[in-house]
Amino acid sequence: MADRGMHWLAGAALLTALPAFMAAAQDAPTRAFTGEDLFKLEGATDPRISPDGTRIVYVRRTGDIMKDRYQPSLWLVDVRSGEQRPLVADANMNLSPRWSPDGRRIAYVSTAGGAGAQLHVLYLESGTSMRVTGLPDEPGAMAWSPDGRQIAYTMRVPAEGVRLGKAPDKPEGAEWAKPLTIIDRVTYRFDGGGYAKPGFDQIFVVSSDGGAPRRVTTGNWDAAGPIDWSADGQRLFFTANRVEDWERAANESEIYSVDLANGAIRALTDRRGPDMAPKLSPDGRWIAYLGSDDAGRSHENVELSVMRADGTGHRTVTGALDRSIEDFAWAGSDAFYVTYADRGQMMLARLGLDGRTSVVADNLQPGAISDRPYAGGAFSVSRAGTLAYTGGATDRPGDLFVKSGATARQLTRLNTVWRQGKDVAPMRKLAVTAPDGRAIDAWLIEPVGRRPGQKVPLVLEIHGGPHAEYGPAFSTDYQLYAAAGYAVLFTNPRGSTSYGEEFANLIDKNYPGPDYDDLIASVDAAIADGIADPANLFVTGGSGGGVLTAWIVGKTDRFAAAATQKPVINWASEVLTADLATGAPRYWFGGMPWEKPEEYWRRSPLSLVGKVKTPTMVVVGEDDYRTPMSEAAQYYQALQLRGVPTAFVTIPEASHGFAARPSQSAARASAIIAWFDRYRSDRGKPAAPATAGN
Repeated sequence: MADRGMHWLAGAALLTALPAFMAAAQDAPTRAFTGEDLFKLEGATDPRISPDGTRIVYVRRTGDIMKDRYQPSLWLVDVRSGEQRPLVADANMNLSPRWSPDGRRIAYVSTAGGAGAQLHVLYLESGTSMRVTGLPDEPGAMAWSPDGRQIAYTMRVPAEGVRLGKAPDKPEGAEWAKPLTIIDRVTYRFDGGGYAKPGFDQIFVVSSDGGAPRRVTTGNWDAAGPIDWSADGQRLFFTANRVEDWERAANESEIYSVDLANGAIRALTDRRGPDMAPKLSPDGRWIAYLGSDDAGRSHENVELSVMRADGTGHRTVTGALDRSIEDFAWAGSDAFYVTYADRGQMMLARLGLDGRTSVVADNLQPGAISDRPYAGGAFSVSRAGTLAYTGGATDRPGDLFVKSGATARQLTRLNTVWRQGKDVAPMRKLAVTAPDGRAIDAWLIEPVGRRPGQKVPLVLEIHGGPHAEYGPAFSTDYQLYAAAGYAVLFTNPRGSTSYGEEFANLIDKNYPGPDYDDLIASVDAAIADGIADPANLFVTGGSGGGVLTAWIVGKTDRFAAAATQKPVINWASEVLTADLATGAPRYWFGGMPWEKPEEYWRRSPLSLVGKVKTPTMVVVGEDDYRTPMSEAAQYYQALQLRGVPTAFVTIPEASHGFAARPSQSAARASAIIAWFDRYRSDRGKPAAPATAGN
């Protein structure tokens, strides 16, 4: 079934939506954004500036319509002239570039050579690339040693796994069934990664000239990146969870050092909560790291802290900021550059050791092609303080920028030419006030060509998380909805991040709950604005947004149709089947499902299904382990048993993130549009609703 794109279990008329983006190629050119345009998009990601600040290598992601994917390649940009050239651009997957300390080589991960993903080193003077590893599994985090002679990396080391009994001896030449799979881990599968094979991630070092690697860590626990080296190259710093019951303490980790001479491991942090991502200061005296105290709440800000290189003198630097730090880099040895989301927009700021911040760029944008407008952006900094980052406008994926001093320059314009023939739907801010008087950030995408005063159908699209944030960023889903004549409303209701801990924890132990009122208030604001036709309201969202979509149609029937995507429908069954099973009981419910069954049921959208009248499509990836397919199936079956118009759309080989394949992303959006079109009253009499069993 994997070659059929999607499974349609109900609603045969929706099949006509699947080839819509393919048909566009045969028609005359259109200025409307179409599904085929997903293959034309390009984005700049993972910018890495050279130590001397003169060049930037970045990962350019380009749509490949024949392979149905975004192909990553490495490109090199001269900072002074802005000239760029392909560095490693072929049919292989080329990712994760990292400069050597002397700026003469670049390490990267590539599938070239047919041996799976391996570490490669490119010599810039000669243009020669050399594979330095022949690993049984792909490398994870990696870091150059200070002298450039070695590269440290993480890799999974397989183990035999638990055995229980044995099958009879297999006769030679016999064709038997596959052997049993025996699982004894708490977390035994990972969304996007499949079922976990026995073993643990460990740290290795290898000569940057190639040769046999040396294993550095051992033990029945994972050694995680990012990795950094001590100034003398004798120790490595990394993150691990080594508490006795680590499998049930998923939110616990510390910073460790390992001595390369004797393998001795020492903890450098010790608190309840996660500490991670160690980075040594240029003078070798300090280690900065990210982390938070675990207070049992559903959200805690991720703070930046520092300690001496020997693990003493811990102190938090960002306590007054009240925002979660996404990434950081040292700016000399007495300051940092940090990224954090503020009111839906990713900021790049300079942060002093005294906690004072000054924003240096407020236009960060994710370079990856995304179906929804989550805040994002990446950066790196040279030794002299020149910054490379992804940013730009809200009508395209992020481009590459460079900033030195007060001057910022755009170095790439990856989507300019083809977009000159396209109309991109405009975006604007919408003022929303919640029933309790709180201001709620919201944005509107307007259909191209909307006349002044014209009321149009409105799609309320809800972000996941729920502790995440939308912002003014490019979204392929929204452009497709707008091209079909819909306005799109997206918001950051209470519980969203980028507004401080207090705002995020307004839904602590109460989600879904008061965030519903914020969402309805935003719809009312769009109606009052004059853009939304109150007779043609639609709602959709994924993950946490799928939860709230199913919650909304159980609370009100004012929406003409809905599409709940990858939802949680029954919190008890989700906790007992999801890949990350240990978090929700402690942080969202304060107890196990059998300890608080009434609370789990009270907050489950399934408890409201008896009140649903809204035609509701259910969408899920077949390999989704975060909100498993069984959750969506429960809701679809319940709606069918009640006779509520519904359809079940499953996406083959798709995990929770959905958008790995552009064709599936386009087809999913087209299916949702077709479902909403069925129930639009502004196009004449609505289509006859589906019936149970059709």
